[in-house]
Amino acid sequence: MPAYNKLVRDKIPHIIKSKGKSCRTTILNEVQYKEELNKKLSEEISEYNNAANATEALEELADVLEVIQALAKVHGMTWEQLESLRMDKAEQRGGFQERVYLIEVDGGS
Repeated sequence: MPAYNKLVRDKIPHIIKSKGKSCRTTILNEVQYKEELNKKLSEEISEYNNAANATEALEELADVLEVIQALAKVHGMTWEQLESLRMDKAEQRGGFQERVYLIEVDGGS
């Protein structure tokens, strides 16, 4: 049996069993869960960066959002609260739509 040792989506064990296979799982404590979510975020971002086309990239971005939503909850925030925080930051500092690339800043007086 191959070892995966990684956080998976909740329905994955059921999907594996529906295919006539067996798997072994455990439920993580809060500290382990946060650590594994951080690893999962890196994994999903890497998969996004390696996507071969726009369809794969969007699939991976959906996975990134799922992990971000779980991390927000771990940090005591709802998805709506996180979106509100994002909007506040966008209002104060802008977004990334204008494609501004900062080259340097003069120390000036």
